[in-house]
Amino acid sequence: MSHQFDEETKKELAKFLEGQQAEAQVYSTVHNLTQLCWDKCITGAPSSRFSRYEESCLANCVGAFLDTTKHIVNRIEEQRKNNNNESL
Repeated sequence: MSHQFDEETKKELAKFLEGQQAEAQVYSTVHNLTQLCWDKCITGAPSSRFSRYEESCLANCVGAFLDTTKHIVNRIEEQRKNNNNESL
């Protein structure tokens, strides 16, 4: 059985898929940066408290992570705007 979609439906599906891909990219980045911060900052066996070094390192790493996430979100929004402008 062959189902054909009209152009409007195809555009909506493409936008939906683009959004899903962007979301997957953000989640992947979050996972990778979380792992990176943990591997970089946690030097010994996890305990009930972080050492001063670990705490400082995690704070710096998270700060960098937040800056990176903000940049990624801004970039995705910019791409969406450009794609929306092109389709007009």
